[in-house]
Amino acid sequence: MAEKPLSGKRALVTGASKGLGKAIAAALAEAGARLALVARSPEPLKAAAEEIRAGGGEADAFPADVAVEEQVRALADTIMERFGGIDILVNNAGINVRKPVTELSFEEWKRVIDTNLTGVYLMCHYFVPQMKGRGWGRILNLTSIMSWVALPGRTAYAASKAGLLGFTRALALELAEDGITCVGISPGPFATEMNRPLIENPEVNAQFMARVPLKRWGKVEEVGKLAVYLCTEEAGFITGTDILIDGGWTAQ
Repeated sequence: MAEKPLSGKRALVTGASKGLGKAIAAALAEAGARLALVARSPEPLKAAAEEIRAGGGEADAFPADVAVEEQVRALADTIMERFGGIDILVNNAGINVRKPVTELSFEEWKRVIDTNLTGVYLMCHYFVPQMKGRGWGRILNLTSIMSWVALPGRTAYAASKAGLLGFTRALALELAEDGITCVGISPGPFATEMNRPLIENPEVNAQFMARVPLKRWGKVEEVGKLAVYLCTEEAGFITGTDILIDGGWTAQ
């Protein structure tokens, strides 16, 4: 790949204030893309943008909740005004509530589905029009190994991610004629803030490592590098599919 394979590209990453989203944003910026960072919490988001700028990249922070239509609509207007549209959309924002279905409240269920699935619909609904007409574009949806397999206490999360995988496949077919690819990235166990309670619990951590043939948690930078590749010209024939990056979990 070229030294800066994404120079001149404009990328938007949701859930960009921490974890995988922050790592993906940093990797895209290093590859030359201009970044619009989106998350609900303004201060961590601004800090993430400052880190990218300190490293020589271009990044601006746009606080918004992807599950709220009015905020997504306003965000799209702002990005069009500031960036003139986007070329790359990374739908990473997501939450998880780990509870048995009998203890999971309707509000908790709805919050997970609204963020993880409806939020992706809203982002695509308002931003795909900005991407059309150029003959090129990339959409990356952060699915999960829970799109393929499941664990107890993950009914809402697994439902949202399985739905997102189906959404990704259908959207890829819709946008193929526009030259816009749509690919899922399904991370397994990664060392992120969301998984910190699991990592810090020795018993649970051991249970997870027993399921991972490579016997380690993934590094967020590994997802960042994969995202960059999927946004390059070399990955232009990859669409409508899902890339598992899970240390071998789902191969068993």
